[in-house]
Amino acid sequence: MLERTFVHIPGVGAQTERALWSAGCHSWSDLLGGLDRFSCGTASQGDVSAHLNRSQDALASGHHQFFSRSLGMAEAWRAWPEFRDRCVYLDIETDGGQSGAAITTIGMYDGDGFTGLVRDVDLGNFPDLISQYSMVVTFFGASFDLPMLRKRFSSLHFDQIHLDLCPTLKRLGLRGGLKSIEKQLGLSRGEDTDGLTGLDAIRLWRQHQRGHQTALQTLLAYNREDVVNLETLTEYAYDKLKAASFDAATRPIPIR
Repeated sequence: MLERTFVHIPGVGAQTERALWSAGCHSWSDLLGGLDRFSCGTASQGDVSAHLNRSQDALASGHHQFFSRSLGMAEAWRAWPEFRDRCVYLDIETDGGQSGAAITTIGMYDGDGFTGLVRDVDLGNFPDLISQYSMVVTFFGASFDLPMLRKRFSSLHFDQIHLDLCPTLKRLGLRGGLKSIEKQLGLSRGEDTDGLTGLDAIRLWRQHQRGHQTALQTLLAYNREDVVNLETLTEYAYDKLKAASFDAATRPIPIR
């Protein structure tokens, strides 16, 4: 989908992009080879050509910062297949406070394995770990997780492509919290974590501090399911948004 995207070009909006798709312009290469045939809104041919050449170079070199800036969070879903192998699904838990010191665990899942960082153990490893990724997927992360992480790690700069599934899934009519949306889509959790909420995460951390033997294990299991399920939700969102945009614009009109 990324190489079929044109709205990241300055001067090209959603309506122009859809018109390009409908006219048979289905890729960056199509547009570069047909600038004299396709309308690009208010963008000049020179600007379009330059931006698409930069896009091709950035994708070939894995320069995710280019797409983080040009796509923005609203269209970040388009880059997911191309950056899936360098994507991390991220979620934090806190003790209920609002400062960076309130973070108790950071859950990170990359499609293959889960890493759970714990306060006073290995939470400080987060900046090195996150630097390995080109794309970050969260749920409500733009408003909560990332601001909290910036407070905790003041020198950390998030330059990754960021897909926040909370507003993205709202575009598809799915509202509510993460657990509510999971249930709407038929996703289940393990018996030891089903029904747990953020308030339970605070309780489990306090129990852990008091020496409860299994509280931290349950907290990390809860954190793990949060991030593992984000991958499934990302795939759902991508398929639905692609179907509603590119697929709908290029679908043949049936002959009656």
